[in-house]
Amino acid sequence: MLSEVLTFVFFILIGLEIREGLNKPKDAILPALAALGGMIMPAIIFIAMIPGSDAWAVSMPTDVALAIGALSILGKRVNPAVRLFLLTLAVADDFFSLVVIGIFFRQDLHLGSAIYTLGAASIGFLLPFRHRLIVILSPIATFAIIPIYIFINLLTKLDFSLSTESIVVAVVVARVIGKVLGITLFTYLATRFTSLKLPPALDLKEIVGVGFLAGMGLTVSIVIAEITLQTESELAQVRMGLFFAAILSGLLGVLWLKRFPASL
Repeated sequence: MLSEVLTFVFFILIGLEIREGLNKPKDAILPALAALGGMIMPAIIFIAMIPGSDAWAVSMPTDVALAIGALSILGKRVNPAVRLFLLTLAVADDFFSLVVIGIFFRQDLHLGSAIYTLGAASIGFLLPFRHRLIVILSPIATFAIIPIYIFINLLTKLDFSLSTESIVVAVVVARVIGKVLGITLFTYLATRFTSLKLPPALDLKEIVGVGFLAGMGLTVSIVIAEITLQTESELAQVRMGLFFAAILSGLLGVLWLKRFPASL
């Protein structure tokens, strides 16, 4: 019951953030395209490694709280434009994740899971006073909801004996490599062949760091796994893959951005 309540509040916040992000659609186009690349590439890699598994969708979402938390380790060395791009990308990522759930896994959604995921996001999307609610809910989500949810649904259920299983390896490879490849490639192509441009304070090498950090995905990925996967064995492997991928992605992102600090 606690897990469902936490998920419901978290997806309300997702709905709020998506609606707020639509206030400046022009500024969100490039991060949204990058987010799309950061979802397509991991899915392709996972499906290539394990054809036929429904676990491909867990390789796609980005956990903004974890990514921003990792980014905060660098303190004042972080270019504010990097943080803004990552935030916008993560909001777009959340939207696309909801679309994936609604299109590909609607048959797996029973009434309860539909209400506390898509239903909650719809409520958040429609609520007034969005900015005020986001200010209130964001720290609650970051410091309470997400840590408790991850503890209940991930950390207490890790089985390290599964570390070399095929789904574990596929999740790690898809997230750690696929995210950075997809985000960087789509950003490059969009800025090279369209009129879209990166902000003046941001360049492609920093987008690589954003791509690494975007590989940190736990909360939405676990929700998707619990909705779509049929066996406890698959779910246990996904948990391990997400755990390893989050650690590796966060470490690589911090080390990359530390090596190429912003010129502030």
